Amino acid sequence: MTNPKLILLLCAFCVLSCAPYSMKDTPSHSVDVLFSDYSLSTGPGASVAIIKDGRLFYSKAYGMADLETRTSAATSTNYRLASVTKQFTATAVLMLVDKGKLSLESQLTDVLPGAPAYLQGVKIRHLLNHTSGIVDYEDLIPESQTAQVLDKDVLSLLRSIDSVYFPPGAKFKYSNSGYSLLALVVESISGQSFAEFLKKNIFEPLGMNHTLAYQQGISTVDHRAYGYSHSDTGFVRTDQSVTSAVLGDGGIYSSVDDLFRWAVALDSRPLVRPLLHSEAHTPGHLTDGSSTTYGFGWYIEPYKDFPTFYHTGSTRGFRNAILRLPSQHLTIVILTNRNEGEPIEIARKIADLMMLGPTS
Repeated sequence: MTNPKLILLLCAFCVLSCAPYSMKDTPSHSVDVLFSDYSLSTGPGASVAIIKDGRLFYSKAYGMADLETRTSAATSTNYRLASVTKQFTATAVLMLVDKGKLSLESQLTDVLPGAPAYLQGVKIRHLLNHTSGIVDYEDLIPESQTAQVLDKDVLSLLRSIDSVYFPPGAKFKYSNSGYSLLALVVESISGQSFAEFLKKNIFEPLGMNHTLAYQQGISTVDHRAYGYSHSDTGFVRTDQSVTSAVLGDGGIYSSVDDLFRWAVALDSRPLVRPLLHSEAHTPGHLTDGSSTTYGFGWYIEPYKDFPTFYHTGSTRGFRNAILRLPSQHLTIVILTNRNEGEPIEIARKIADLMMLGPTS
């Protein structure tokens, strides 16, 4: 006669021994191999965090944060996030919507003083999912420009023209202008600077104590990684450009230590109610009835048949990626301080290791 208790024990053993997520299946050397290009003491580096089931499963840093002072990268090193910033900007907007101070259907010209009249018809929703048709400000900066552009300057640049790429909602076209304008909307509605709003409403409540929207001459980045580019003579510092001071589209500095807290918050949804949270991960809809592959600050595309949200960040001297597989309770964050490489592809390979184990 079969013993029911023995069957239960055998089933439990099978579940545990076949579980795809264990350090045994994702040894550190497998991850180290993926970061071999970043691990030299003579080159800029990288930091990685793997978050599984709400816990920090693995984190490590490679290479150098600052070549000039020979400061090694650490998991506490703060990198410029570039466009990974956009998910924070989107969350700031959703928090105002959640409080009834703004609507996703609000017209930009109604909530942003000084918005040019030709942007009438552009809604907050359009800005969030890149269907506004607004011209990217980077295409409007004069070649002679040397002073850094601020978010308010983006609005001035847009006032210098009188047309959009296409009618709002007609197409998807990634535009940094939209997220810069969203930062200005946050300031207008909240009465706080964008950097202060993020600090008081997102970073401090989540314990992201070393994350900030960097403003030169106003704030200081602790444990800062500097950006570099490869040249014929080695790596040279290329840390800032004329667009580096625009906050809404890419001005946040953070570490994988702090972004672990962000990943946990995304899973437990403490900042906005679930319905709004789900909006951020819903593809945008166009006027012709079709859908895009972008929500609010997130690309939405399956990976290996798993629902996946991700974003990359690319700017002078930095390449970053965050990849989330909610059904697997898995988030991978990679931050690097060099002007080359594809961290999102490394993140996908780590996801493969986590889901499939090492391959021979």
